[in-house]
Amino acid sequence: MPRRTSRTALDRLRTPGRLTGFLKSASICVLIAGLLSPLAQTASAAEAAAPNDYCGGQCSDILPPGENGNATLAQVLLNQAFGTQPDHAEDQLGPYANLAKGYPTLTNSTINTFFNDASFGVASDQVASTLSPAGRTDVTIVRDKKTGVPHITGTTRYGTEFGAGYAAAQDRLWLMDVFRHVGRGQLTTFAGGAPSNQGLEQQFWRNAPYSEADLQAQIDNAVANNGARGQQALADANAYLAGINSYIDTSDSGRYFPGEYVLTGHKDSITNAGTIEHFKLTDLVALASVIGALFGSGGGGEVNNAISLMAAQERYGVTKGTEVWESFRERNDPEAVLTVHNGESFPYAAKPANAQGEALPDAGSVTTEPLVYDTSGTGADQSASAASATATANALTSAKRGMSNALVVSGKYTASGHPVAVFGPQTGYFAPQLLMLQEIQGPGISARGASFAGLSMYVELGRGQDYAWSATTSGQDIIDTYAVELCQDDYHYLYHGTCTAMDKIEQKNSWAPTTADSTAAGSYTMRVWRTKYGPVEYRATVDGKKVAYTTLRSSYLHEADSIIGFQMLNDPDYVKSPQTFQSAVQHINYTFNWFYADSTHTAYYNSGNNPVRASGVDAEFPVWAQSAYEWKNWAPATNTADYTPASAHPNSIDQDYYISWNNKQAKDYATASWGDGSVHRGNLLEDRVKKLVAAGGVTRTALVKAMADASLADLRAEDVLPDLLKVINSSTVTDSTAAAAVSKLQAWLTAGAKRTETSAGSKKYADADAIRILDAWWPLLAKGIFEPGLGTDLYTALQANLPVDESPSAAHGPTGAHAGSSFQYGWWSYVDKDVRAVLGESVQGPLADKYCGGGSLATCRDTLISTLKTAAGKTAAQVYPGDTLCSAGDQWCADSIVQRTLGGIKHYNISWQNRPTFQQVVEFTSHR
Repeated sequence: MPRRTSRTALDRLRTPGRLTGFLKSASICVLIAGLLSPLAQTASAAEAAAPNDYCGGQCSDILPPGENGNATLAQVLLNQAFGTQPDHAEDQLGPYANLAKGYPTLTNSTINTFFNDASFGVASDQVASTLSPAGRTDVTIVRDKKTGVPHITGTTRYGTEFGAGYAAAQDRLWLMDVFRHVGRGQLTTFAGGAPSNQGLEQQFWRNAPYSEADLQAQIDNAVANNGARGQQALADANAYLAGINSYIDTSDSGRYFPGEYVLTGHKDSITNAGTIEHFKLTDLVALASVIGALFGSGGGGEVNNAISLMAAQERYGVTKGTEVWESFRERNDPEAVLTVHNGESFPYAAKPANAQGEALPDAGSVTTEPLVYDTSGTGADQSASAASATATANALTSAKRGMSNALVVSGKYTASGHPVAVFGPQTGYFAPQLLMLQEIQGPGISARGASFAGLSMYVELGRGQDYAWSATTSGQDIIDTYAVELCQDDYHYLYHGTCTAMDKIEQKNSWAPTTADSTAAGSYTMRVWRTKYGPVEYRATVDGKKVAYTTLRSSYLHEADSIIGFQMLNDPDYVKSPQTFQSAVQHINYTFNWFYADSTHTAYYNSGNNPVRASGVDAEFPVWAQSAYEWKNWAPATNTADYTPASAHPNSIDQDYYISWNNKQAKDYATASWGDGSVHRGNLLEDRVKKLVAAGGVTRTALVKAMADASLADLRAEDVLPDLLKVINSSTVTDSTAAAAVSKLQAWLTAGAKRTETSAGSKKYADADAIRILDAWWPLLAKGIFEPGLGTDLYTALQANLPVDESPSAAHGPTGAHAGSSFQYGWWSYVDKDVRAVLGESVQGPLADKYCGGGSLATCRDTLISTLKTAAGKTAAQVYPGDTLCSAGDQWCADSIVQRTLGGIKHYNISWQNRPTFQQVVEFTSHR
């Protein structure tokens, strides 16, 4: 396997490659032998009694690479030197990967070849260990032999949550510590000054620059505003923290704590000197701010929208330019795939008839607000500057990288008469994984599933006794941009007519080389200027007036609030029906689509605090920071406002089926991200599930097959290529190069347009040439179609709103290349609509002009053939230039999924699948 080096913000935390040779020395072998001795923990076999389980053995789940995300120093060194894996660190990776070639022959009896049995409890002959943490008599942690998942059973609420915290630290302590420092903007000080670490802390701290007082205020408010449940959440969190800290102390004294603490200089491998800091309540809020920003925070991008609108108006004039811009924005495209597809309308963030308060910047005046100051050493070098620029772009982009999918079918259309669901979140691929599996059984809690490490006092996505739930990122707009007029100087602004000082919030970081990260010493200060309307992101002029553009997010200062909704989802006495499920997730302010299935019903609800905007405000663009354009009843001190009622959120019970792959939720419900048009990756699910439902008799097997088939599909090939070939074949193709390319593309299309291996483990794609041609062709054809008509400036500006392509081999999304998730954002809908229009076919919601060939079929054909010939001439090495994992030209490797190292353990890469990271397959057979 090629040597792996840093590719992400946290890769440098693992032992660098230079240690591998060093490990061959006798001294390190002795060190390993010595370190192995204190690893064993007392365990005894015992049977865990299963609580009420109404799934009848038909609940399954999977979460690669494995449950065990902690590794001692000895285990890290052995992995780096010899590739050995700690127990249960990698045992879910193979089954997960194997579905890509195994799904065509899948049966109900073989589902758990590729998934885990997610029944409650552990059979007596499958118990690997039983632990009473800290000698407590009110909780046990049973781990099963197959996967090592913790099954936590408590007789008291405190003991149950103590056990949950202890188990979380057993499985993810290092990862939890990393992300509490990311949330606090202190990663470089904690883990080293690698440019990628600098970029990660900058990306998140820019959007959530919280002080310790801010974090504590969130806790206080969440408790004060939620009555008995708020008090219970506080008690649960404190017990959970006590469990985490107990494990820290126990593992420290027993010297089996994660080895990364030694490699990053926090502990001494010989004397055990050094400290692993205890966790506190505010750390949980810092962790939640990272997760919320990654997966549950839709909106923003208003400044980029304004820039592209002005580019359109410059190109075409105000009226025509606005029409062109709106056609590319696709706010409410009639051809978009919908999750609620029964025609019900849920108006939100619609274009006002007469926009009020818009504050569009003067042309060329926009500058991004600096974040980094007072740099020294490696905090000021070229790599650091590049990482900072990337972090800024990721933080400010309007194309939020929401992920995850869901397929849910009503019992009316299944073979058993019970609903069937296959669903889960795409959270990227990490080692250890961001999520962890667990089962929690105790007073008021009964659930199994996945939770984000460090926030696992409750199961966040999983199953209860007789119901299951999951979520996908929804992306509706809960972030607005305000133009605050400056006064006195650049750090004062007008608030309701009074010149008001901005708050300066700073985080000073410094670092020095460690074994894990050899980056030379450096330092910098991150500085955010905060107004009542949120942090400053840009500066510009509007009609000649100096302004700062700020971003205000409805969940800002409220990351802790959602704990109540998750508490309800785990409570078997609360969730008893689709209605009570919907009530629970209404308490979650992250922007998610939630799905539910029990033995009789299915349900859907879109969560998030959707602010009620002032009349006439267009959510797409910046508005003046004046009382007339603020959210209704907005209170800046607490960042609260009026929110749209639950009934106004897309919701449904017992629709024939639901699909979601971050597509449009419902008719008239605008989302913040671009790309909800005629072609969306949600179509890959919609087309397959719709056919299954039409035929009836849907089974768990059939629904898993539909998901797996979609996970290998190339969206561009399946939904756009047929029309492209229709244009090309409108006349005989006489050019031999073009004809050969067309033949290969057509053969691939006929074979199903999948990106799949010739055979399991071959690491070679079937139809490899066709895939290479389309990968090379897509950006060329998009440019050839649109740039002549739009002009270079507008074509470039629109790409800031929506990238042209998102192929599996591209570096995109929150985790970069090798991330699995693909085909969410791209110009497929634009190409589809334009080419159909040129062909003379009916197009609902067409683009404002015909672009390919200026609307001429013959000229359009010439453009496609010319760009196709260029693409066909590109070698594999040119299309797939290689990286630190893959050699140039290795197509399979370029697409492959990597478990990105967040610690010292590394894993093999697997064949590409566009699929949830954690996934459930459920069909409940009965109900309480």
